[in-house]
Amino acid sequence: MRNINLRYVVETYDETGFLTDFKLKYPDNFNFGYDIVDDIGTNDPDRPAMLWMNEEGYKRLFTFGDIMKASNKVANFLRKVGIQKGDIVMAVLKRDYRFWFLAPACHKLGAVLLPATHMLKAHDAEYRINASGAKAVVSIDAVTEVFDEVTSICPSLQIKIAAGAKRQGWLDFDEGMEAAEDTLERVETNVKEPMLMYFSSGTSGYPKMVLHNHTYALSHIFTAKHWHNADPEGLHLTIADTGWGKAVWGKLYGQWIMECCVFTYDFDKFVPADILRLIGENRITSLCCPPTMYRYFLKEDLSKFDLSSLKYATIAGEPLNPDVFYGWLKA
Repeated sequence: MRNINLRYVVETYDETGFLTDFKLKYPDNFNFGYDIVDDIGTNDPDRPAMLWMNEEGYKRLFTFGDIMKASNKVANFLRKVGIQKGDIVMAVLKRDYRFWFLAPACHKLGAVLLPATHMLKAHDAEYRINASGAKAVVSIDAVTEVFDEVTSICPSLQIKIAAGAKRQGWLDFDEGMEAAEDTLERVETNVKEPMLMYFSSGTSGYPKMVLHNHTYALSHIFTAKHWHNADPEGLHLTIADTGWGKAVWGKLYGQWIMECCVFTYDFDKFVPADILRLIGENRITSLCCPPTMYRYFLKEDLSKFDLSSLKYATIAGEPLNPDVFYGWLKA
């Protein structure tokens, strides 16, 4: 551990150790892909970055060295097929591990990453592509037909890349990545340039675009360090798929700046007992999920699960009722 986060923050604590002030500091060319992923990948290449697992029990451990090389490959692939600085790349990858290759790859190129939910219908996809001017989409197989349905009425959409499957009319993510070089010359970017785009939930009218610059990644040092208590020698689990903002602030930016490994469980149906079992089996040290999930956890016989590794449990997304709080605390 090299305490990389301290390069980018100025923190003040009182005599009791309570945080009283928190400010960011950064160079004009800060870029998460180069200054975090590649820095750790070069200087601490064997440090675990993500432990990924699916419902079938298949596991893959990716180090920061792996992520650095994979994101370089993806960046070179994207550039070869026409993605340039400022282009918008929509990502519909649910919890597929390729998202953690694609995100830093886009950042390195200066392209704008646009994560979207895998639950998009045709009209949702059409609206988001045309409103944003997305040039490319990278999608899991289950959603490719949605984009095929709207391609003809989305003039900005020029590139379609299928992740984990071969589809007619789509480029193959894995083939393109495999054929690309794993080194990349740094692209000039500015910290105030756009990096990430989301569409709001649209509770009133159509969803609204929200654009973030490169400081967004740094802002979540606070999230990981002072909320999630991400341990550089631990394993953090945030339960969220990559279509939602919680995924990048819960298991990407802040956690990796803290040099913490994230656990990603790629599942279709939430089964409380499975999550509880995985916490013990993988020695997860910190957890963040909605209060509703804790409510379901409490319905299980918790004496059957080893939760001894868990040091911190946090919530997001909805209010926490006292009965759930005290029930989980007691457990």
